[in-house]
Amino acid sequence: MSSTVEDRPSLAARVAASPGELLEQIAREYGVSTFEVVRSLPSEQGTIAPGEAFADIMQDITTWGEILFLIHNADIVLECTGRLPPGSFAHGYFNIHGESPIGGHLKADNCKSIAFVARGAKRISMSVQFFNAAGDAMFKIFVGRDEARELLPDQVARFEALRSRYA
Repeated sequence: MSSTVEDRPSLAARVAASPGELLEQIAREYGVSTFEVVRSLPSEQGTIAPGEAFADIMQDITTWGEILFLIHNADIVLECTGRLPPGSFAHGYFNIHGESPIGGHLKADNCKSIAFVARGAKRISMSVQFFNAAGDAMFKIFVGRDEARELLPDQVARFEALRSRYA
């Protein structure tokens, strides 16, 4: 028996009840953007920063060491592990190049919001998610894990310090 829109939980209740579920899946289920789901996270799971903080946040992440850079859209989940190289603005893009598999040209002006997300069911994940005006994730940067799949303590501390600057 499927539920109707009228008897399903609010978006905030749904998100709180499903800490391990993909935000994109909840967004599809509710017919909203992924950013709208992120805005519905309990405060301890999500902190929102303005898109204008793009360069500052990216610069800070260059000091974290090896991270997971992820692009998730309807057609692909692309993961790349490496250090985030420093970037600079030119020709309408934030350009990242260096001795890393992570590189390219990011349309920073399209970034309207940045979310610090810490959630999970069995295992907590921590990510910095960059959103465009439509509420779609441009890309996500995840705190790295060690060989035992545990979050790297130094990166957790850096994530928390950066998040607290925007709380």
